[in-house]
Amino acid sequence: MQEYVRVKTVQLLSDDWYVLKKTTFDLRRRDGRWQTMTRETYDRGNGAVALLYNRARRTVLLTRQFRFPAYVNQHDGYLIEAPAGMLDDAHPEERMHAELEEETGHKVAKLQQVFDVFMSPGSVTERLHFFVGEYDADSQVGSGGGLEHEGEDIEVIELDADQALAMTASGEIMDGKTIMLLQYLHLHVLPPRSMLILIAGPYRSGTGDDPGRMAANVAAMEAYVLPLYERGHTPVLGEWLALPVLHAAGSQKVGDAVYEQIFHPHCERLLAHCDAVLRVGGASVGADAMVALAQQLGLLVYRSLDEIPAVKP
Repeated sequence: MQEYVRVKTVQLLSDDWYVLKKTTFDLRRRDGRWQTMTRETYDRGNGAVALLYNRARRTVLLTRQFRFPAYVNQHDGYLIEAPAGMLDDAHPEERMHAELEEETGHKVAKLQQVFDVFMSPGSVTERLHFFVGEYDADSQVGSGGGLEHEGEDIEVIELDADQALAMTASGEIMDGKTIMLLQYLHLHVLPPRSMLILIAGPYRSGTGDDPGRMAANVAAMEAYVLPLYERGHTPVLGEWLALPVLHAAGSQKVGDAVYEQIFHPHCERLLAHCDAVLRVGGASVGADAMVALAQQLGLLVYRSLDEIPAVKP
């Protein structure tokens, strides 16, 4: 094989917890010329990470613990993560089984390795082995929480799998390895589920409260109903349920006191029972408010039909 790296000098900068080196080397460029470079590499060994899921209940087991590097980079430091640990010369699957029992209290029968990844190859040598595995009530053998003598104080969190994925979009889950495993789980392991999806779009916006234009806005939202139904989901409009309540409450026109008291609160109450929101149409303060609330509730938010997975009837 043609030589393309010539190491010239290696300087040890630190050997405290892990090893930091400064290396000067020559690298052969694509045009054949040699270029001298200097790089610092942080060698903390290789590691493993695993996401435990329950297929029947569509849940995942995650952890929350304090991470000082995140704390010094404008974060409170408490990250939600999939359990992980350093190999310390152990086999990746063997080490991950031990780590899962220490952190989550679960001893699972089998782990499936899905890929190996260099997480930060610009400066860190670590190669991370990714696993997924199934857990249930019978796999719990302890309370987890980590090892106090290693400074671990780990909270075990069980989340709905779809909610956990939505938390990656909202920023509640910011750990890269965890986001990768959640995406893998939804793409390759868990089948999509049938959802109750609120269609949110302009209703009053741009109409001047003209009844005909408002009806046209409702019709524009209803155009998404059949495609959603054909994808195996249950579509719903807030207007379908709020307008009869307004009529029964004595509202005389759009925007009167009864309308303001009931319409949006009723839609918000409906949203609490939904799994997702499909935002359609143009500008709308009300529809944007529904999206913001959905994100606060950890619901999925879609911007087009193409983003929504089809499910079997």
